[in-house]
This record gives sequence, C-alpha cells and structure tokens, in this order.
Amino acid sequence: MLDRVYRSLRRSLIEGTFDAGEVLRIQEVAARLEVSTMPVREALGRLVSERALEALPNRSIRVPLLTRPRLDEVAHARALVEGEAAALASRRIGPGTLSALKRETDAYDRLTARDGSHRARAAYNHAFHFAIYREAGSSVLLPIIESLWLQSGPFIRAAAEIYDNDDGLSATHHHWRIIEALERGDAERTRRAVGADIDRAFDLLRQRLSFAQETAP
Repeated sequence: MLDRVYRSLRRSLIEGTFDAGEVLRIQEVAARLEVSTMPVREALGRLVSERALEALPNRSIRVPLLTRPRLDEVAHARALVEGEAAALASRRIGPGTLSALKRETDAYDRLTARDGSHRARAAYNHAFHFAIYREAGSSVLLPIIESLWLQSGPFIRAAAEIYDNDDGLSATHHHWRIIEALERGDAERTRRAVGADIDRAFDLLRQRLSFAQETAP
C-alpha cells in the first residue's frame, strides 16, 4: 500500500500536478487515493526527505515555492546530469528505441492540435526523456535524474501554464534535434540538444518571474 501511494504522489509531482506552495493535507490526499492516512503520512515523509516536498514548522507539508535561486540550481543540475546521461545513451541506443521516440514525438505533434493539456504534455515529455536516459545503462545517473525531476515539478507546471511559442519553435523542436543527434551517435550534439530543451522551459520562467517581480507593487 505504501509503495502504491508513494508512486502515485511521486508521479503527480514529476508531472507537475500540484501548484508551487500548495499544502498537501494528509486526510484529503488519503480520501483522494482511497487509502488510510498511515501510508499517506509515510509517503509524504519520504518525499520530504527527497526534497520533493517541504515540512513546515506547523507540521504541514507543502510543494516548494518557486524561487529564482532554486530555479537556477535545479536547471543547472538537470542540464549537467541529463546531458551526460543522454551522451552515454547516444553510444548505446538501438534502432528500436529510436523508432519508438520518433513515433511518440510524431503522435504528440498530432495530439497538440486537439489536446494541449498540461497532463498530456507532461506525460509525453516524461516518457520521451526517460526512454533515452534508460539507454545510458547507468544505475547511478538514473536515480539522480528521477530526484531532479521530482524537484522540478512546480517549475514544470508553471512553465506549462505560461507556455507560448513566441520563439517560433514547435513544442517538440528540441526533441527532434535530440533524436537527430542520437541517430548520428554524436554524444556532444546530443548533450547540447538536451541542454537546449531544458533551458527553453527554464528561460521562459526566468523571463516571467523576473517580470512579475519587477512590476510587483
């Protein structure tokens, strides 16, 4: 039971289901998942230890707030670690995985014309990236990446809510560049393409968060 509750909450955090600063009340979460409060309490405590959630002095638990220092730190760490995993994957990835990445990305391009929901974007994005990172064959890097995605949840949600294509690029532009680099077996190009994909979302947040601070009364 604990594992099921933990996996459900973890997935929700990775996909940015919760708002930054949102307080997670044990009884409400238990009711939504149709379980007792005990596994929820334990799962939330585990996520606090993983820095995906924050324990407050009043013993409540919340999703971390969006701050510029945290944004910069998470973005930098993700680019470094995920870039390395993708570079390793470029030397090992097989034609079957590449074909699957193309099919999923093409299907997502078609989906965006009908369903631009955050949940659809998040599910596709997670599946795309982790299909690549698993190909790195690293039992060390993958758990680190999973932890970083947990910490990225509030940023992923915020970026999705203010997403636009003012830069003239499609939602999957960088994903196609990643696939192209993987097909070439070019580790450095793959690393750069993954970094550009991560930076696009975080740069959007930097612009909007800075703007909000500058115009705040």
